[in-house]
Amino acid sequence: MTQPEDAPPVELAQFDAASCGFDAAFDAVPAETGPAAGAPGPWLALCVAGEAAGTVVIDLNEAAPGHAERIVTLAGQGAYDGVAFHRVIEGFMAQTGDVEFGGPDGDVSRMGMGGSDLPDLRAEFSDVPFTRGTVGMARAASPDSANSQFFIMFDRASHLDGQYTVVGEVVSGMEVVDAIRRGAGGNGVVGAGADRIAAAAVRPAP
Repeated sequence: MTQPEDAPPVELAQFDAASCGFDAAFDAVPAETGPAAGAPGPWLALCVAGEAAGTVVIDLNEAAPGHAERIVTLAGQGAYDGVAFHRVIEGFMAQTGDVEFGGPDGDVSRMGMGGSDLPDLRAEFSDVPFTRGTVGMARAASPDSANSQFFIMFDRASHLDGQYTVVGEVVSGMEVVDAIRRGAGGNGVVGAGADRIAAAAVRPAP
């Protein structure tokens, strides 16, 4: 499901997750992927509501097993449902996954400051570069502080290489990522009108 260019934004309250077509989205994933995806699966599908209504499929990278498993666990719990893309910077990346403050009833002023109640993860850095479509785990100053938040790259960012854990790659729906509402200022904070993950689903590796 992809939003036509001239269609109005799909608000979260109006969103029908059944229209996401998760099975069809998973079935349409191409066989050939880039290095950030690793071997096929597991896959994460994100149904995005807002200016960028549509479905994004990410192939999670088994080279970062702890981080991939964390995303699978939280998605399976429904923790990502309703969570905002709270920080979106043109030409750089779109960040989401704050399951503590980023939900529909969360504190907008604190979006991006929270995580899950699970422990932080030890870094799983690799030599996979951050290019368009790469998915990385967000963290604080400590390399071992990633928890639930992740970001999707709009373009190449070599300064992130080896500094953040590569956890996957967008393999379908990058046009949806491109349409996510941008934030304001150099920090890309979006605020109350942010696009959101209406629903998330996982398909295990074969």
